[in-house]
Amino acid sequence: MAFIKEVHINAPVEIVFKAASDFNNSVFIMDNVVGIEVLTEGPVQKGTKIKEIREVRGRTIESILIFTEFVTNQRYSVKSEINGILIEYHYSFHPQDSGTVVNFEGFIRTKGFKNALLKPIITAIIKKEDGDHLERLKAFIERKED
Repeated sequence: MAFIKEVHINAPVEIVFKAASDFNNSVFIMDNVVGIEVLTEGPVQKGTKIKEIREVRGRTIESILIFTEFVTNQRYSVKSEINGILIEYHYSFHPQDSGTVVNFEGFIRTKGFKNALLKPIITAIIKKEDGDHLERLKAFIERKED
């Protein structure tokens, strides 16, 4: 199951890409993210691993995000898997009208019978948690650019 979003941000692609791919900004962009720990040395690239810590309904949930694609100022993808739930997020960045259009696709896959039955509920929860993160990214960047 996928969900798709697009947003235009009034900033150059280099600034938008840098802010979006710096997961330290996640605590400002995603409501439930309360902490980030980079697990891989060096600059962000394909294979970089990040531990993300979320507070969801009073519970702390940790997951490992892995960059599966990283092309500076063009696109990146991350995936994580926890308890048989695989989440993939794909971002692409396009200069447009003195700003940047960010395209997002989120994919959720499940393993196991129980997770397959719960997939609609899991998808709804993830959409609720992360559904407005592009709008929050836009506000975060445009506030800094003013």
